[in-house]
Amino acid sequence: MTFLLLLSPSRLSSFLRQCYIRDMIGSSARPHVAICCCLRDVANGAAHAVRERYVEALVEGAGAMPLLVPAVPGMVDAKMLFERVDGLVLTGSPSNVDPVHYGGGAALDPHLADAARDGTTLPLIRAAVAMGVPVFGICRGIQEVNVALGGSLHQRLHELDGHFDHRSNKTVPSAERFRDAHDIRLRAGGLLQRIVGGAERARINSLHAQGIDRLADPLVIEAQADDGTIEAVSLRNPGGFLLAIQWHPEYNVRENPLNLSIYRAFGEACRAFAAKRASTAIGCV
Repeated sequence: MTFLLLLSPSRLSSFLRQCYIRDMIGSSARPHVAICCCLRDVANGAAHAVRERYVEALVEGAGAMPLLVPAVPGMVDAKMLFERVDGLVLTGSPSNVDPVHYGGGAALDPHLADAARDGTTLPLIRAAVAMGVPVFGICRGIQEVNVALGGSLHQRLHELDGHFDHRSNKTVPSAERFRDAHDIRLRAGGLLQRIVGGAERARINSLHAQGIDRLADPLVIEAQADDGTIEAVSLRNPGGFLLAIQWHPEYNVRENPLNLSIYRAFGEACRAFAAKRASTAIGCV
């Protein structure tokens, strides 16, 4: 026996929307995650670029679908973007955040600037935090988070008394550059410690010249190196998931339990955010 259900166009649209949203909530569908691009010079002009390892790690570690956001200051509507994606990733980069954004004086390495990325990511970070969108920052990403929320940076950590050199040797193969380099101490009871199963210490790689100087007021330290360098931060009063780390977890993420745990936690936060938004949308239908 066949039944024919007749609905008005508006009722049909409402019915299909609710079915779609409920399917999203009950499924393990990949969340959509925005990755901010760098603006880089290539042979035939500028290119908006993200290294492949960041995309692969997000797919493999977080189970997410990456969507690349070009570095176009003033042209990315944060509200519109975050109504369509479930998380934000800030990758590492050879470039530095311009000290003009934190009152840091003249740039010591002006050739490493990326004004287009600064002008895109810093407003997006503030908007994501305000809207409760999950944020994951990597290397340059932790520096961007700190600056966007009111903190400052050391431009050359290795020139500070009592700090060891956190830079990598760029003349050796990648496998050696990304090898674990030093330990970190995790904050007791903090977000990062909970993510990694209660460990008090962990070992990480190190490929950065800059680092956090003055910590932004909304942030709390999640991990530090033995020389005092801030290696991970989260929100002091979280309205949503935010974790930013100074090392590179995207390299061989499947073989590293620490980094895989972080990616999985971010993926879960993105799925929870998507489900919450979808549930709210049902109430508005």
